[in-house]
Amino acid sequence: MFLQIVFLLSFLLSTSHATVQDFCVADLKSADGPAGYPCVAPAKVTSDDFVFAGLSEAANVTNIINAAVSPAFVGQFPGVNGLDLSAARLDLGPAGVIPLHTHPGANELLIVTQGHILAGFVSSSNVVYQKLLKRGELMVFPQGLLHFQIASHKRKALAFAVFSSANPGLQILDFALFASNFSTPLIAQTTFLDPDLVKKLKSVLGGSG
Repeated sequence: MFLQIVFLLSFLLSTSHATVQDFCVADLKSADGPAGYPCVAPAKVTSDDFVFAGLSEAANVTNIINAAVSPAFVGQFPGVNGLDLSAARLDLGPAGVIPLHTHPGANELLIVTQGHILAGFVSSSNVVYQKLLKRGELMVFPQGLLHFQIASHKRKALAFAVFSSANPGLQILDFALFASNFSTPLIAQTTFLDPDLVKKLKSVLGGSG
């Protein structure tokens, strides 16, 4: 027993000097991989690498959804690389809509800072959980589930989202269907939508096929 304790202490002491990496600022000039981007050499890292000002200004919401999302993912904010953390700004004009979408790589925490936002998600059991959120309220959206946000009361709204990944991913359902080359007959067959309606939506969103 004594020898086992000595061996264990020796093992712990031998591994206690292992290098601990404080951060890994992304080298965006290199390719992104399953483990993220490779690290910039620590000697080249500055304080600016840990600061991002891209969410400080409102985005242009003059578009079909009357809304805009400004991301602070690893591609825009290299300092979050490897930290399982990122953010985004949601600007919504009156009646602005962030359509049904998913983040396959992260949970999302939404924080409303201005106006009112009707937000919700659909569970894998096809149950809808929705709530009208006011300033200062938060809502969480579990990873991979379809969710949405809509500005309410005919006023603009502002919210910030925090994600549990440096690169949460994004797929917007409407764009996947009607802004892609997914053929009209297949969309009609798999969604039970009328082909003429599918063609109309494709013409609006720029899809082909």
